[in-house]
Amino acid sequence: MDKTEAQKRIAELSEELDRHSYRYYVLDDPEISDYDFDMLMQELKALEAQFPELVLPTSPTQRVGGIALSKFEKVPHAVQMASLQDIFSIEQVEAFVERCRMELGSVEFSVEPKIDGLSVSLEYEDGILTRGSTRGDGFVGEDVTANIKTIRSIPLRLKNAPEFLEVRGEVYMPRSSFFELVEQQELMDEQPFKNPRNAAAGSLRQKDPKVTAKRSLDMFIFNVQQVRGVEFSTHTGSLDALRGLGFKTIPSYRVCTTAEEIKAEIDSIGQARADYSFDIDGVVVKVNDLAQRDIMGSTSKTPKWAVAYKYPPEEKETTLLDIEVNVGRTGAITPVAVFEPIFLAGTSVSRAVLHNQDFIDEKDIRIGDTIVVRKAGEIIPEVLRSVRHAEASEPFRLPERCPVCGTPSVRDEGESVLRCPNMQCPAQLLKSMIHFASKNAMNIDGLGEANMKLLVEKGLVSSPADLYSLRKEDLIGLDRFADKSAENLIAAIEASKKNELDRLIHALGIRNIGQRAAALLCEKFPEMDMLLDASTDDISAIDGFGGIMAESFVTAMHEPHRVEMIEKLRGAGVNMTYSKKSGGDDRFAGLTFVLTGTLPTMKRDEAKALIESFGGKVSGSVSKKTDFVVAGEDAGSKLTKAQELGIAVINEAELIERTKQEGTI
Repeated sequence: MDKTEAQKRIAELSEELDRHSYRYYVLDDPEISDYDFDMLMQELKALEAQFPELVLPTSPTQRVGGIALSKFEKVPHAVQMASLQDIFSIEQVEAFVERCRMELGSVEFSVEPKIDGLSVSLEYEDGILTRGSTRGDGFVGEDVTANIKTIRSIPLRLKNAPEFLEVRGEVYMPRSSFFELVEQQELMDEQPFKNPRNAAAGSLRQKDPKVTAKRSLDMFIFNVQQVRGVEFSTHTGSLDALRGLGFKTIPSYRVCTTAEEIKAEIDSIGQARADYSFDIDGVVVKVNDLAQRDIMGSTSKTPKWAVAYKYPPEEKETTLLDIEVNVGRTGAITPVAVFEPIFLAGTSVSRAVLHNQDFIDEKDIRIGDTIVVRKAGEIIPEVLRSVRHAEASEPFRLPERCPVCGTPSVRDEGESVLRCPNMQCPAQLLKSMIHFASKNAMNIDGLGEANMKLLVEKGLVSSPADLYSLRKEDLIGLDRFADKSAENLIAAIEASKKNELDRLIHALGIRNIGQRAAALLCEKFPEMDMLLDASTDDISAIDGFGGIMAESFVTAMHEPHRVEMIEKLRGAGVNMTYSKKSGGDDRFAGLTFVLTGTLPTMKRDEAKALIESFGGKVSGSVSKKTDFVVAGEDAGSKLTKAQELGIAVINEAELIERTKQEGTI
């Protein structure tokens, strides 16, 4: 095939793949099988590989591409991405309708579900997607174009598009994808996302688009921000036009003219919440006529022509049947409430984590109690309180011995978590093995939960060191392994031997030693033997380390089973040296931060990692030594104490800004 023929075929394939993607991801009405779709994609990839000069940015193959970013560039919004005024009662809805009538006379309203996600702007020039940006503070957001392109329902190009179009929508994570992600995070003893909204925000702001692509994000469009080349008179008319261009628009919007009709629609949407595959946190009521919106105008923060009605949180009573005790990768012994099933926020729930003994004592939770349960963020079940005790009930105490291996449990000073100290405990083995092979540790591709569980069950591995004596012949014949997959896994294990030492230290799963701490250790002691010889005082001298972290590391590195494993890894040829140079930006060196409340786009672990990457320290409590408190939504006593002590309080946006300023803060 010559270049001219290839160009024609590439155009045909691109158009056909775009059409099938639209039917699958937007209309949920596919015309061909997944296999047939994959074959078309493979043909396109092959042609583009043969003629790389014909690859366009809008090609279906470019959904995930490019390199990871070091930071997100700022994007000033030409049209403010304003937030809405929240209301919480039907009386407030009626008052809003009356205000609009007094100012406008006859008025129509668009009533639509309020998707619980991350607000994003998309810009198209001559039908080509040129930029995607987050809302930020409404005036300035962040450029997330590369990550936006991984969302399959977002068109990369539009047919018959206006000269310029900017639309606003909500990026969200479907419930099914959220539950899968949380399950993986819990398996890895990672702090799980609290709800799909936080998961969507954290996933969209990943520095590597390939990570975002794996998170199964989606997007609904709900507004035209600005447009050139066409005019709209009503909001619902603009949504109809956007759907015609190929956008996935907000579902089930309806035009209402009275407060009674709006109330009926709010009730209808509320009853349908459980049937949605995504989360909503309310209903948006907007003036439909765009000219009338201009008449009403806006305040500095919110438009006067729209409100967001928020549903009250649903709480229900049930009976606590039992408290199960589970053991995690790090030995954490976690109590789980098992109660009579109840229907909450659209699903049946019967279990909720009780965190630790302090939580149980504070709420005086006992087996047999009548308890009140709700869903935090309308997703994660949580026990709010005990209403009444059963007759002859007794306070619950976590076991003095590990429920799996029988080893006496321990509670370290300053911690609320009870732990099994036996690293050979069967409950910890599988999870520690999965952590060892995970992406942020030794990064052994092909060793996820299912494959690792298979290897453990078959007795092929009982320690991370055993992975390095696996042979292709050991895998052939096992479920999930054919000749090629076995060969690929052995190659991935072999490749992991070349990892830097900090990856290995993180992979060892030592409590309090995450990725950043492992890198700091290796910058100071770039050889395994130096780390083995380091004393608690040596480790404590590292900026960013405290006595607890130092003692935890030194104790762990001298445990006989870990020393034996390290020697086996050394014998297998796993790298034991660190060659990276720090040379980083230590603008936060000597500063102590405290995080409180829920941040708008970052998980607490992400904020902590960001601060530590610039040399700062993150503390769990506010004191006179605290330099900054980073406060989010629902900040509590830590914020109050900071204000009493006169400590500087900043928000997430200000923290990020300080990392981007020239020089130090």
